Amino acid sequence: MKGCNVIGHPLAQQALAEMRHRDTSVENFRRALGQLGLLLLAEATRNLPVKSKRVRTPLAMAPASAPARPIALVPILRAGQGMVSLADHLLPQAVHAHLGMARNEDTLQPECYLEKLPPRLGRYEVIVCDPMLATAGSAIAAGQLLTQRGACHLRFVHALAAPEGIRALRKAFPQAPIFTAAIDARLNEQGYIVPGLGDAGDRCFGC
Repeated sequence: MKGCNVIGHPLAQQALAEMRHRDTSVENFRRALGQLGLLLLAEATRNLPVKSKRVRTPLAMAPASAPARPIALVPILRAGQGMVSLADHLLPQAVHAHLGMARNEDTLQPECYLEKLPPRLGRYEVIVCDPMLATAGSAIAAGQLLTQRGACHLRFVHALAAPEGIRALRKAFPQAPIFTAAIDARLNEQGYIVPGLGDAGDRCFGC
């Protein structure tokens, strides 16, 4: 789908297959989610703007480059935390921000119950992480809050996505790229991705 990058790396697909299996233990699900998150983040940062510099090797000067802007990882709690559990191996200098989102049982809309963000958010490449892009309600609410706080450079990373969620998120943030390991068939009547992998938060944390 337009604007959505599906990561077909064999190791990403292996991790996703383990997460999908109904008999995968909490421990193995959590490990696979962390591994998949690491692979997705590698792809999500592939085309970051860079700045050129020069470094001195033991023998001579050499051209080099680095990301032009600092990176802020924003997992949507709670399941998003599992996606960034290994992120320091790839992005040791990234800021770890947090957004806690929960559905209001009266309005059925996502509401933010926790917000820990760095100041001057506009200077960061902001990467929103949430395992499931189903209706996109949480991702859109997170993106809107981050934009209100000054974010200018958004990317969305998801283990799985439904076509309905991709369309909704693209409509809300047409310039923000989406990265996922798979686009599944549809949402069911309860808003779960089918075939999906169940409730990512419950399976990652055991309750």
